[in-house]
Amino acid sequence: MKIEQIQKEGIKKLNEAHIEEPILKAKLLLANLLDKPKEYLVTHSTEILPDIIIQSYFEKIEKLKKRVPIEYILQHKEFMKLDFYINEDVLIPRSDTEILVETVIEIAKQNSKINILDLCTGSGAIAVSLAKYLPQSNVKGIDISSKAIEVATQNAKKNNVEVTFLKSDLYQNIQERNWDIIVSNPPYIESDVIACLEPEVQHEPLIALDGGKDGLNFYRRIIDKSNYYLNKNGWLVLEIGYQQAKEVTKLLELKNCFDKIDVKKDLGGNNRVVIARYACV
Repeated sequence: MKIEQIQKEGIKKLNEAHIEEPILKAKLLLANLLDKPKEYLVTHSTEILPDIIIQSYFEKIEKLKKRVPIEYILQHKEFMKLDFYINEDVLIPRSDTEILVETVIEIAKQNSKINILDLCTGSGAIAVSLAKYLPQSNVKGIDISSKAIEVATQNAKKNNVEVTFLKSDLYQNIQERNWDIIVSNPPYIESDVIACLEPEVQHEPLIALDGGKDGLNFYRRIIDKSNYYLNKNGWLVLEIGYQQAKEVTKLLELKNCFDKIDVKKDLGGNNRVVIARYACV
């Protein structure tokens, strides 16, 4: 079969399964298999491909039809203009989370020689990006999942940065208590809501999604112990669900150690990040 024929058949199958963006996804899968840019499919449309490529292509099409996210099939995702290896052991980085990273960079730009702790690091997208754009900083990424730590370590090497990764249940195995910034995109979806999410999202690891009954479990734990680990005038920077700004802000206020509490919006105008400065001695 020729490239143009294979691609046409892939689009047809995705259309029949009501998969969004069937043309783009069919092209991305084939280009990825050939290790070529999408433009190659146009300039070499009459090229005949070997059976092994054809078989692999339609196997991947079937995965898409089962609503496996294309990022898991391609095993990569761009984030902060960097390339990350992704598999089903980690959450897929979202563009909304770039606001979180940009907020930390903004806070840190006056003095890049700072200590940054990334809790619930997952793929390492946040930690690696911060190490890349704040090269003088000391970044440590924490996750309870050994498999996530393996992915994050691979991404640090892939992007040529030095980040220390450690398996830990939040602060449990953290010895240092001199962090200038603690950043986290923790699980924050309400437990009962997860079953109602899109099928693609339900392929992502439950441990990275489930924030407990009210979605606030991790915020409580992170905020409650943060005073033991933050330097005076250090910052807590948290990604939130778009409806959680009020609740997370209240948790910070109840702690009585934070000032300059602020909420930042994402490009869609939704509340996305809560920041607070640790003001106690």
